Amino acid sequence: MVTRLSDDKKSDKPRQGGERQTGLVLDERTRTKKPPMYKVLLHNDDYTTKEFVVWVLQSVFHKSEGDAIAIMSHVHDSGVGIAGVYTYEVAETKVQKTMHLAKAHEYPLQLSIEAE
Repeated sequence: MVTRLSDDKKSDKPRQGGERQTGLVLDERTRTKKPPMYKVLLHNDDYTTKEFVVWVLQSVFHKSEGDAIAIMSHVHDSGVGIAGVYTYEVAETKVQKTMHLAKAHEYPLQLSIEAE
């Protein structure tokens, strides 16, 4: 049994069972470390339609229509763009789901994951 004592109540007197209390017992707090985050990158190609990319960004990445169009335009203009930032497992799942949808619609859409 552990008894917590404040600084002004420290005691060197024996307690039950002959134990001596000589200091403070501090609660040790465990801090949860945030997981590393990863960017899901969309890569431009000459075959995947803009409409399909916007649809994927809305359905898989849960972007608003305006955000999806902005991301698609950025990918189209610069060659690559960030679809979202997630933990590794979530990023990997979103990439796999998007690749499956692209393959089912016969588009060569490519994605990659990069540490943030």
